[in-house]
Amino acid sequence: MSGLVSPHGGGGLRPLQLELGRAAEERKRAQTLTRLRVTSREKGDLIMLGIGGFTPLDGFMKHADWRSVCDDYRTAAGVFWPIPITLSTERNIADSIAIGTEVALADPDDDSILAVMTVIEKYRVDKTYECTSVFRTTDLDHPGVKMVMQQGEVSLAGPVKVLSDGGFAARHGALFMTPAQTRAEFERLGWSRVAAFQTRNPMHRSHEYLAKTAIEVCDGVLVHSLLGNLKAGDIPADVRTRAIAVLIEEYFRAGTVVQAGYPLDMRYAGPREALLHALFRQNYGCSHLIVGRDHAGVGSYYGPFDAHRIFDEIPADALETKPLKMDVTFWCYRCGGMASGRTCPHPDADRLQVSGTQLRKWLSEGSDVPPEFSRPEVLEVLRGYYAALEEKVEVKLAGSRLG
Repeated sequence: MSGLVSPHGGGGLRPLQLELGRAAEERKRAQTLTRLRVTSREKGDLIMLGIGGFTPLDGFMKHADWRSVCDDYRTAAGVFWPIPITLSTERNIADSIAIGTEVALADPDDDSILAVMTVIEKYRVDKTYECTSVFRTTDLDHPGVKMVMQQGEVSLAGPVKVLSDGGFAARHGALFMTPAQTRAEFERLGWSRVAAFQTRNPMHRSHEYLAKTAIEVCDGVLVHSLLGNLKAGDIPADVRTRAIAVLIEEYFRAGTVVQAGYPLDMRYAGPREALLHALFRQNYGCSHLIVGRDHAGVGSYYGPFDAHRIFDEIPADALETKPLKMDVTFWCYRCGGMASGRTCPHPDADRLQVSGTQLRKWLSEGSDVPPEFSRPEVLEVLRGYYAALEEKVEVKLAGSRLG
C-alpha cells in the first residue's frame, strides 16, 4: 500500500484523457461539432483535467461552483477549491450552443481538437467580483486581473473528455510527468514524504537552500516547473529547466530530487494560487509544498507572507498537502553562508539580495554576477540564453537598417 498522500477529494486520481483508440474515434466525431478555440489559460486547465492534476473535477465549473469557490473556497458539492476553473466565450457564440449539446474545444495555437465538452449550463459572471475575491484587486496592471477581464462574456460549464496533452509531452519529453507518473517514481524511490518546490524561474542559491532544507525533513523534493505561459521578461521553460538540471546534477545528492513540469499558465493570484499549488501537488503525490516569500505573487499586490497565513485560515482537513513555510533567504557575508530571516541576526547591509530585474540586467549586459547568488553552471546556461537574445536583436536591427 502506498505511503503517499491520497489524491484530492478522497478517491483515486481521475484523469479525463481518453486512451489512444477512444481518443482517435472521438476526435473524428468531434470534427462535426461546433468548434470553440480556448485561451492559453483554459488550455492548461484542460490538460490538467486530462492528466488528473485537477482531480476530482470532471470539467469546467457551473455558476454555483464559481460563486462558492469565490466566496468559500469550495465547490457547490463541498470540495475544497481555491480558484475558479471556468471556460468562457463570446455571447454570440454561446447563443448558438444549445444546452445538452457537445462542442469541440480547440487549441489556441494550432486549432487542433483538445477535448469534447457537454454543455450543461451557460452563465455570466461578475468579473469584478471574481478579481476582488481571487486577486484582491481589480487593477488591470495585474496580469491575472487582465486575463479575467479579457475573457468572454459567457461561461460554459460541463464535463469534458480530453483527447490530447496539447503537445506538452512532445515539446518537453520526459520532463512532462503526469500525477500517476510522479507517484510511480516516488514509490520507486521509496519516498512517502515529498516536498514540492514550485518554480517559474531558474533556481539560484536561495532556491537551492530552500530545497535542501526540505530534503532534511522529507524523503525528497519534486522541483516542479511551470511549462505554460508567463509574463513578459520571465525565463522560458526550456532554458529554466536546463539550468535547474545542471544545478541538480552538480549540487544535489543523487536520489533526492525529481524534476518535472506541469502545463498551467501562471495566474499570479498570490495566496489563493499557493493553495491551488498545494492542491494539485497533492494529486502529484507531494505531502508538502515549499511556500517562500511572496509565493505566486507579482508586483506589490500581496504582502510577503500572505501565502503563509492563508494556510492557517482554511479548515485543517481541506488539504492533506501541508505548507513548509520558509522565510526570505539570502547569502549573509557575516554568517559566511546561506541564511534566512529567521536564522540570521545581521542587517540588510550584510546580506546579498538580488532582484530579478537586477539579475536580468546583469545577464543582458554580460556583467559579473556574484557567485554567492548563483552557481556558475547555472549562470553559464542563462548567459547563453541572453547572448542568443542579444544576437537576435542585433540581427533584427541590422535587417531594419537594410530595409
